[in-house]
Amino acid sequence: MAPAPSPVATPPGLVSTVVRLKLSLLRNGLRQSAGRRAAYVASAVVTLLFAALQLLGLIALRGNDHAMSVVVLLVAVLGLGWAVMPLFFPSGDETLDPTRLVMLPLRPQPLVRALLAASLVGIGPLFTLLLLVGSVISVAHGAAAWAVGVLAVALGLLMCVAFARAVAAANIRLLSSRKGRDLAVLSGLVIAVGAQVVNFGVQRLGTSGLGELDPVAGVLRWVPPASAVGAVDSVSEGAYGVAVAQLVVSAVALALVVGVWARTMTRLMTSPDGSTLQAAEPAARDRRRSAGLTRLLPGGRTGTVMERSLRYVWRDPKTKAAWVTSLAIGLIVPVFNALQGTGSIYFACFAAGMLGIQMYNQFGQDTSAFWMVAMTVSSTRDAYDELRARALALLLVTLPYATLVTALTTALLGDWAKLPEALGLSFALLGAMLATGAWTSARFPYSIPQEGYKNVAPGQAGLAWIAVFGGMISAALLCAPVIAVTIWLNVSSGGEAWTWLLLPGGAVYGTAITLLGLRLAAPRTATRLPEILAAVSKG
Repeated sequence: MAPAPSPVATPPGLVSTVVRLKLSLLRNGLRQSAGRRAAYVASAVVTLLFAALQLLGLIALRGNDHAMSVVVLLVAVLGLGWAVMPLFFPSGDETLDPTRLVMLPLRPQPLVRALLAASLVGIGPLFTLLLLVGSVISVAHGAAAWAVGVLAVALGLLMCVAFARAVAAANIRLLSSRKGRDLAVLSGLVIAVGAQVVNFGVQRLGTSGLGELDPVAGVLRWVPPASAVGAVDSVSEGAYGVAVAQLVVSAVALALVVGVWARTMTRLMTSPDGSTLQAAEPAARDRRRSAGLTRLLPGGRTGTVMERSLRYVWRDPKTKAAWVTSLAIGLIVPVFNALQGTGSIYFACFAAGMLGIQMYNQFGQDTSAFWMVAMTVSSTRDAYDELRARALALLLVTLPYATLVTALTTALLGDWAKLPEALGLSFALLGAMLATGAWTSARFPYSIPQEGYKNVAPGQAGLAWIAVFGGMISAALLCAPVIAVTIWLNVSSGGEAWTWLLLPGGAVYGTAITLLGLRLAAPRTATRLPEILAAVSKG
């Protein structure tokens, strides 16, 4: 009698394998350091606490006449956030990159299902689930609505994660390239603009009520994934035909997104990577652009340092991110406040202040390459020329930008009489920040990591706080004479007739304080070159 065959272990399915892979990546990442574990736990607690508060708020909204408008807008914004997240945080999830799996014998369709299931693991999906559940609770009335609500939550969650996967797959060649990572600099601009838009919207709602959302919600209730939640409200109102149509729109949209994702996966797994082709042509364009820029700059060391600084702004992702954020906030704060009728001409100083911050930690942006700069500095005069050229490169952008923002703010407020004093204050503030920035760059340098999203190397956070905030306070104190004269001219009898003198006075004061700061910072820079190099190379 032949022995019974030994049972053959059934290989685990692809879905469970990919889900376990996602969990293993998460677990192994947390094992790297105690600090990473603490940061993850803290972020998870804060995120879930915020989601719980949002859930309670949505439940409290139940029965409100405008509950549908609020939840539809919320779910639409949630879906948009999932769609753009891979563009701003391409390294946030290792499983977002399907090119890591191209060498495995896997078909695109099963892989899409497995990756979609893995996408449901994490804090983000749980946060989204809580908001979707709260949205359904807000608008569901009756057994039929609750039944549709379960389907709406599933459709909404799958739609959100499918959006993220499809966008990541469609742009993965770009996001994994060196130039593609520059897309992350837009996150600062989006956050700055988004915060002001939300602030403006909240103020409008505070004065006009939630009814302002009804026209927008009437359109968004047909846009996935908000259409799924809109179906719940339609069932609650007895409009069953409308609810079916909204569910069909959501289901068809989900199928289309998954289909586009699958086709993109097929192309990625069967096509060669051409992201590095034709590299010579961009290089030639860079050389032509460099030649044109060099002709516009001064000769000698000054022009060379200015060109290098401007190249950092254009090419280095971290430096570009800081500049984009500063440019956005410097424009948004005065303009948005002026549009709301609550602004002041003096808010235009934000433009000079935000760009003046870029003078702080000048050597940190060089990272370990600062040793090449240090080799060219052999005296206090060399250090002074280096700092002066960096300040001139910053002024090349800041002066016209601050003037433009001030003029635009003045035009929106219609207060042209105060334009000279606002410009004078901006120029004085800029000069003070250049002076303190040069000094703190030499006294409190710190490294800026090139990888990841941190702007300060571990262990140097204290230096960064001292350099930036200490320098800003010092700059404010240095501007005290100009501020005092401005106040005196505005409160004294007949003083307003002389406020135009603040424009040349502020410009002269800013220039003098800048030159003084550079003179004081140059000897310290020349004598502390080894310490500066060690500090900026730490990351």
